[in-house]
Amino acid sequence: MNHAFRAVLSPCIGVCSLDEAGYCEGCLRSSAEIARWSQMNDDERLRLMETVLPQREAVRG
Repeated sequence: MNHAFRAVLSPCIGVCSLDEAGYCEGCLRSSAEIARWSQMNDDERLRLMETVLPQREAVRG
Protein backbone atom coordinates (compact mmCIF):
# COMPACT_ATOMS: atom_id res chain seq x y z
CA MET A 1 0.00 0.00 0.00
CA ASN A 2 1.62 3.20 -1.18
CA HIS A 3 -0.24 6.38 -0.25
CA ALA A 4 1.14 9.71 -1.36
CA PHE A 5 1.28 12.07 1.58
CA ARG A 6 1.76 15.78 1.15
CA ALA A 7 1.74 18.07 4.12
CA VAL A 8 1.00 21.64 3.13
CA LEU A 9 2.05 23.85 6.00
CA SER A 10 0.23 27.03 6.87
CA PRO A 11 1.70 30.23 5.40
CA CYS A 12 1.13 31.97 8.77
CA ILE A 13 4.16 33.92 10.00
CA GLY A 14 2.54 35.23 13.16
CA VAL A 15 1.81 38.75 11.88
CA CYS A 16 -1.95 38.55 12.26
CA SER A 17 -3.80 41.72 11.38
CA LEU A 18 -6.00 42.48 8.41
CA ASP A 19 -5.16 45.28 5.99
CA GLU A 20 -7.70 47.62 4.39
CA ALA A 21 -8.40 45.06 1.64
CA GLY A 22 -9.23 42.38 4.23
CA TYR A 23 -6.08 40.32 3.82
CA CYS A 24 -3.72 39.30 6.59
CA GLU A 25 -0.61 41.51 6.74
CA GLY A 26 1.57 38.45 7.31
CA CYS A 27 0.29 35.66 5.07
CA LEU A 28 -2.06 37.53 2.67
CA ARG A 29 -4.96 35.16 3.32
CA SER A 30 -8.49 36.44 3.83
CA SER A 31 -10.20 35.77 7.14
CA ALA A 32 -12.38 33.18 5.37
CA GLU A 33 -9.29 31.39 4.01
CA ILE A 34 -7.67 31.42 7.43
CA ALA A 35 -10.82 30.03 9.05
CA ARG A 36 -11.20 27.31 6.42
CA TRP A 37 -7.54 26.25 6.28
CA SER A 38 -7.99 23.19 8.52
CA GLN A 39 -10.86 21.93 6.33
CA MET A 40 -9.05 22.44 3.02
CA ASN A 41 -7.57 19.43 1.28
CA ASP A 42 -3.97 19.46 0.02
CA ASP A 43 -4.97 20.46 -3.52
CA GLU A 44 -6.89 23.49 -2.24
CA ARG A 45 -4.00 24.48 0.03
CA LEU A 46 -1.45 24.11 -2.75
CA ARG A 47 -3.56 26.21 -5.13
CA LEU A 48 -3.76 28.93 -2.51
CA MET A 49 -0.03 28.78 -1.77
CA GLU A 50 1.19 28.48 -5.38
CA THR A 51 -1.31 30.62 -7.26
CA VAL A 52 -3.54 32.87 -5.17
CA LEU A 53 -1.08 34.18 -2.59
CA PRO A 54 1.68 34.97 -5.13
CA GLN A 55 -0.87 36.91 -7.20
CA ARG A 56 -1.85 38.93 -4.14
CA GLU A 57 1.81 39.57 -3.34
CA ALA A 58 2.40 40.83 -6.89
CA VAL A 59 -0.54 43.25 -6.65
CA ARG A 60 0.61 44.41 -3.22
CA GLY A 61 3.99 45.31 -4.66
